Amino acid sequence: IGDHLLVNKSIFAPGETMPFLPQREIKRGEIIVFKYPGNIYDSKSDYDRPDNKPITTNYVKRVIGLPGDTIRLEGRSVIVNSQPLPEHQIEAIDHNRKDPLEIINDPPRKPGETYNVYYRSDLMDDEYPIFDHEGKGNDKEITVPPNHYFVMGDNRNNSQDSRYWGFVPRDFVIGRAMFVYWSYDESAFSNNNFLVDFFKNTRWSRTGTMVK
Repeated sequence: IGDHLLVNKSIFAPGETMPFLPQREIKRGEIIVFKYPGNIYDSKSDYDRPDNKPITTNYVKRVIGLPGDTIRLEGRSVIVNSQPLPEHQIEAIDHNRKDPLEIINDPPRKPGETYNVYYRSDLMDDEYPIFDHEGKGNDKEITVPPNHYFVMGDNRNNSQDSRYWGFVPRDFVIGRAMFVYWSYDESAFSNNNFLVDFFKNTRWSRTGTMVK
């Protein structure tokens, strides 16, 4: 919360105005920005669920499943195509400050290397539904349909993602999150002075970092 991102909107689809720019397919493990898809199976439930978000809301999540992939949740493990994802699981001590982005200052990881995901130890045994709020997500295998993606937040116990509202359509994807150009702690005390608040509440350690 409070991160202002630079998003590459042309990497996946340059569009008619910039067809000369290079483009490629979305890869598993990438952080993408997309329009909130709502509950694609039952739109009425969107009005009833907690913290309802309108479709104009932008979400930032990690791509877990590509079109054609099979996804299954087994406790803390995410199984993709019958293989567990190579994730490094960390207890989220300050879970309110962790968000779906993992910020790094070192060189990008090589293919197959792990990334960090955060869990709360007091919620380790919680089960998560997939799409329908039935609470049977841990033993239910689903297949990602064509032109859709299954996404999850790295803060697994505090993330509204594909486990709850389903797949992200390809045409809802805005781009890839690349760079945090400014990070501001919105929960910090305000002095009602722009300059004082800017220098005091800016998260300098996150500002200027790459998103990975």
